[in-house]
Amino acid sequence: MENRTILEFLSQYPVFANLTAEEFSTIIDKVDIKNYKKNQHIYCEGDHSDRIYFLAKGSVKLSSIDQDGREFIKAILHPMALFGETSIGSQKYRSENAICLEAHISVASIAVKDLKILMIQNRVLSNNIIRMLSDKVLQSEHKYQHLIFKDARSRIIEFLKESAEKQGRQVGLEMLVKHTLTQQDIANITGTSRQTVTSVLNELKKDNLIHFDRRRILIRDLEKLA
Repeated sequence: MENRTILEFLSQYPVFANLTAEEFSTIIDKVDIKNYKKNQHIYCEGDHSDRIYFLAKGSVKLSSIDQDGREFIKAILHPMALFGETSIGSQKYRSENAICLEAHISVASIAVKDLKILMIQNRVLSNNIIRMLSDKVLQSEHKYQHLIFKDARSRIIEFLKESAEKQGRQVGLEMLVKHTLTQQDIANITGTSRQTVTSVLNELKKDNLIHFDRRRILIRDLEKLA
């Protein structure tokens, strides 16, 4: 990826809003671009936490494994996602795995030590990153509230709605969501079981609210999905 492309890509992130051309050129010199393949780890749980990542192409799964070997999916990321941000704080080691879900993944990253130097030099950048970290905390709290207070059906429907909002494409009055997730993945995201996911999806399909196959979910009417 050429410097101009890197500049255009990173300039879309709110954390880099209002930086000067000179400040951007400093960032570009520190950016590393890597391509990954499906099922490849960008980082693993326990790795040193020393870089922050910007997803340019493809989708990435953030997950952790409990003592019984069960996977908990924290998030499914799509282009323009920022991740690994806990390395900006005091976290020395990764508490999750970042795994590629598609055949062609492109990720930009910056060493935290370089980013912190820029934050010291630029108050706007520092404030933008603090705001971003605060937003991430609120999103996590929102997700855990759903896990605690909503029943399984509601959590699965909420997942469908969020997927439509983040990556859906309008097709007439319907919303098409392309994905690479298995029903077990959806269960791991929503804190339910694969059997429950299958049951709820089939019920919604029977009620003509959705249609789905292994790669796509078509939401007939987003407002009626409840």
